Amino acid sequence: MKLDILAFGAHPDDVELGCAGTILKEISLGKTVGIVDLTRGELGTRGSAEIRDQEANAAAEILGVSVRENLGMRDGFFVNDEKHQLEIIKMIRKYKPEIVLCNAIDDRHIDHGKGSKLVSDACFLSGLMKIATALDGKEQESWRPKLVYHYIQWKDIKPDFVVDITGFTDKKIEAILAYGSQFYSATSKEPESPISSKNFLESLNYRSRDLGRLVGVEHAEGFTVERYLAVNSLGDLL
Repeated sequence: MKLDILAFGAHPDDVELGCAGTILKEISLGKTVGIVDLTRGELGTRGSAEIRDQEANAAAEILGVSVRENLGMRDGFFVNDEKHQLEIIKMIRKYKPEIVLCNAIDDRHIDHGKGSKLVSDACFLSGLMKIATALDGKEQESWRPKLVYHYIQWKDIKPDFVVDITGFTDKKIEAILAYGSQFYSATSKEPESPISSKNFLESLNYRSRDLGRLVGVEHAEGFTVERYLAVNSLGDLL
């Protein structure tokens, strides 16, 4: 299956929090999108790996993505080395995306920055013909995505561009709330975490509104880039 866009997240829920609105919009425009989670989030303060597996599947259905996979890397302890790069390369060569979305380049959680660089490096290496990989006993062809974009997470990183997600915010929040073990609930007996507060949940709305305000739309999501963006003409800009 060839995908137009492949979104990577260090943990289940990273993609939903960072770029679910963009994914929903692209799918509405006819693009095929998949998600690959690096870990099962087993070190998270709340819930368990098994619960988060179920929540990730529920969120994937809400988003309408074509596929979701989990690579089972060690939460908190995966590294950017050959072994882990090859696992990412296999996914890139399997789905041949034109665009890859991945974690924030720098963030509060150490896995986010690590995951960002790991996926970015693997995107480059995946295009090298002399790196051999096989999946299900079949040799894979080299493939390099045309574009790699990094979504924004906990830290308020200044975006290089934003995507208008007006009309998709409610569905984005629905997908996020599929992770019932992780986010605010007045009746939850789980211990508190940085993302379980009511303020954090509300911040998702006011961040997208603020980014939207800056570009003259209702809601937006921000991304950073690794190389200059190019447009065919000035009229391409909103």
